[in-house]
Amino acid sequence: MANQFDRARMLGASVVAIMIASSAMPVLAQDAPQGEASDTIIVTGFRAALQSAVNVKKNAQTIVESVSAEDIGKLPDASIGESIARLPGLTSQRLFGRANSIAIRGASADLSSTTLNGRPQTSTGEQRNVEFDQYPAEVVNRVDVYKTPQANLIHQGLVGTVDIRTIRPLDYGKQMIAVGARGVYADLGKVNADSKDKGYRLTGTYVDQFAGDRIGVALSVAYSDEPYQSKEFEAWGYADTSDGRKVIGGVKPFGVSTQLKRLGIQGSVQMQATDTLLLTFDGFYGDFKDKQIKRGVEVPLFWSAATPVAGSETTDGNFINSGAFTNVEAVVNNHGYERKSTIFSGGFNAKYTGDDGWSASFDFGYSRTDRSELSLESNAGTGPGAGNGATDTLDFVSDRKGTHFTSHLLDYSDPNLMMLTDPLGWGGGAPLGHQEGYYNNRIIDDEIKSYQIEFGKEIEDSFLSKITVGLGYTDRTKAKTPEEYVLNLANGATSLVLPDQYRLAATDLSFIGLGPVLSYDPFKLLEDGVYQKILNPSKDVPAKAYSVTERVMSAYLMANIKQSVGSSELTGNIGVLAQNTEQKSRGFVNLAAADLVPTTRGANYWDVLPSMNLSLRMPSDFVIRLSAAREIQRPRFEDMKVSLDYGYNTASGVITGTGGNPTLRPYRAWAADLNFEKYFGTKGYLGLQLFAKKLQSYVYRETADYDYTGLPILLPPGVTDPQGTLTRPVNGKGGKLYGFELAGTVPFEVVTPALEGFGLTGGLGYTKTSIKPGIGASSEDLPDYSRWVANGTLFFEKWGFSARGSVRYRSSFVGQFVGFGGERELRRALSETIVDGQIGYDFQKGSALEGLSLFLQGQNLTDEPFVSVDTGASIQIRNYQTYGRRFMAGFNYRF
Repeated sequence: MANQFDRARMLGASVVAIMIASSAMPVLAQDAPQGEASDTIIVTGFRAALQSAVNVKKNAQTIVESVSAEDIGKLPDASIGESIARLPGLTSQRLFGRANSIAIRGASADLSSTTLNGRPQTSTGEQRNVEFDQYPAEVVNRVDVYKTPQANLIHQGLVGTVDIRTIRPLDYGKQMIAVGARGVYADLGKVNADSKDKGYRLTGTYVDQFAGDRIGVALSVAYSDEPYQSKEFEAWGYADTSDGRKVIGGVKPFGVSTQLKRLGIQGSVQMQATDTLLLTFDGFYGDFKDKQIKRGVEVPLFWSAATPVAGSETTDGNFINSGAFTNVEAVVNNHGYERKSTIFSGGFNAKYTGDDGWSASFDFGYSRTDRSELSLESNAGTGPGAGNGATDTLDFVSDRKGTHFTSHLLDYSDPNLMMLTDPLGWGGGAPLGHQEGYYNNRIIDDEIKSYQIEFGKEIEDSFLSKITVGLGYTDRTKAKTPEEYVLNLANGATSLVLPDQYRLAATDLSFIGLGPVLSYDPFKLLEDGVYQKILNPSKDVPAKAYSVTERVMSAYLMANIKQSVGSSELTGNIGVLAQNTEQKSRGFVNLAAADLVPTTRGANYWDVLPSMNLSLRMPSDFVIRLSAAREIQRPRFEDMKVSLDYGYNTASGVITGTGGNPTLRPYRAWAADLNFEKYFGTKGYLGLQLFAKKLQSYVYRETADYDYTGLPILLPPGVTDPQGTLTRPVNGKGGKLYGFELAGTVPFEVVTPALEGFGLTGGLGYTKTSIKPGIGASSEDLPDYSRWVANGTLFFEKWGFSARGSVRYRSSFVGQFVGFGGERELRRALSETIVDGQIGYDFQKGSALEGLSLFLQGQNLTDEPFVSVDTGASIQIRNYQTYGRRFMAGFNYRF
């Protein structure tokens, strides 16, 4: 950890910046103060957003990070995930090179929640955390990240709550039309011949007010068609040899090409019905299609009939880092993946603000996600079944980038050698005794209905400035339905030379040392009837289906505080939130070989969550904040399922299974935060955040021996042992999470006017966690948690010119991955540093091109890989993925 500390310290020593805003006060660049004199410098864009954020932070009641679009339609990030990942104390987890999930204070995304305009959101997977690449940055006005809760924040998370805010046209207060376009280039090139390395994005926004500014309308549309490319090494794992050494068990290298098509539409209508009643209707629609092709060669080595060449190996300690295998039967993979999802989220809000201090509001929200995730596997090899085709001799080297090969005998691109077949007989338990491929579709349906009503009364000349009471109700159901088919060649064939019309230019696996690979489109083979689908009759398929229903009733009481303390002022709030939760899971449970029994199980429980947020504001522009609360985070939905997934693990040679726990309780913690903030007028500030959480309940996965006797399962020929393992989530007790964040915004003009236009924003965070999973177990870290996170942006913005360089760092963490047999397993993801840059020019007022902005942006400029290793063995690389750099050039034009 010393090297990680040094790296984080170097990155974060000068990174002391933060953008913080309150959800009640939007940070909009267009609202920046405008000078009246002709020689007055007008601060706009990024600088205006930062200055507004600093001003708002001084009045915020809770600890909130915020990022705004700077100017509607101008944010060039591919999704809102990239933007959030630059906030202090936050970072992202990449998926195919793009920011997919967000970690707050270095903790897992499972410990945070996401809302849209304050309403809970459905998710596309089996977890709760939202995949942020679903939301185009151009249709979002602002994102607020609450690090401390308050009583009326009823959809809170344990480490934070992300609230995505869309445009409110009456708040915007003027007419605006904006359009934009940008081209995208992936410099890794076309990894697969039928892929693309260029794409585009189009955006448009319209905001206007009518009827004397009593009716407002806003509409934003964003469409993208972009490629993502990657080169991936994946290891099956590392085997134990008879003499106690470790050696590679098998590898799966791939050339991966993804085409992302995404449509996002956001609209809102506001009506000031009376001077005291404001009505708001808003909605978001997203259509997301992510089609991917993965081509590579799966190479069984030690865990197969392959034979190590005696005397060829070299050893680093107890690790065999080079050698050779003979009798290698490799499998050429052409796998297709297609994720489709549609998201709708919207609602209605009525807000009454009386002249007598009374206020009331009613909010209804609806969110629905329909998703299908298809995995289409197609295999080729030198002959059907094990031991029936040509074999290879491979020299290998295992190093810090995985395992690659220095020589081989076979041409893996030869269609007369690599035939469509079941190369190693892995489909021996299929209906026809063989399978040349597999069709696996997971259908996820998620629906939320939410209601919240609130009443408030302002109090004059009192320590308590306002009392608020409210009720909320949330009804959510998430269901998974599996569709699984065996793929067999038509007409009963067990092998087939790929017909000429389906042959594509070979995919180059030189990065792994295997050269060109036979390439074709598996979707096309299925569509044209080369493959036929045969329903997998195994009862373990319907046993994977489940639904979880969760109903939460909330009631809260909150009091705002405003009181003079000498020459200072004390503000904040204190309150309590009480929630009753009823959860049920429905599914099929295998009780015997002939039975699939419909089963419903669940739990009912209460949580009482007090909270306090206090801010002492001194006349010297120094603010001390103290927050204390009891916090919860509900478990992942797949952890709450009643059903059981299991199958034969070819790597370990035993049956392994995973199951849910429908009586699982939430993560629960007592938390405290202490902030010290020094402001420099409204231009900048420095802050230190200290936080600690005492975990009273958390969720971990417990693995135990399990007897699968009598349960239906497909086993390879010759395997009869029903003994295996089962991993299930359970609640643990006694853990902690604590740390600090150093943050701030420093425009260099506060040092000297000569540096006006230059500035720095960012933050450095340290978090430490510890849990004891099981009685007598040793302490360990929470999964998916990074000890150090840091980010910083050095910027210049003046005379229409702008330039920014951004760095974000995340230290290594033990993450949850899908293992070789499909089960979740823990691996260590190594630290990563992502570097982005942007330059631009805004044509100035009075110019013939006034309103036009041009920009050029580069992402992942250092081509940082994603690397994971076996826990405790840094040389045993499990994944090594490179994504290349991405460049965007485009324009925005405002009328």
